[in-house]
Amino acid sequence: MSDPSFYLTMASAALAGLAMLIAAGLSGWRGWLQLKQQQLAADHDMRAPGTPSATARIEIADLKERIRKLEAIAAGVDL
Repeated sequence: MSDPSFYLTMASAALAGLAMLIAAGLSGWRGWLQLKQQQLAADHDMRAPGTPSATARIEIADLKERIRKLEAIAAGVDL
């Protein structure tokens, strides 16, 4: 077991196995990114160009409410 070629062979096999695992992981990562890009493109295509999203409408309603309260404070009206 003190043969240097044995250790060199084991190290080479371990390195080759690690390279295969990394290649498989990279391939999976690229596939996942491609899937997410397709989902985003499909979501973007489904929405009409002039229609705001639900979160944008909620945010606009919140801003309108805050403006109404500030105008009431400026006019001296107690809420």
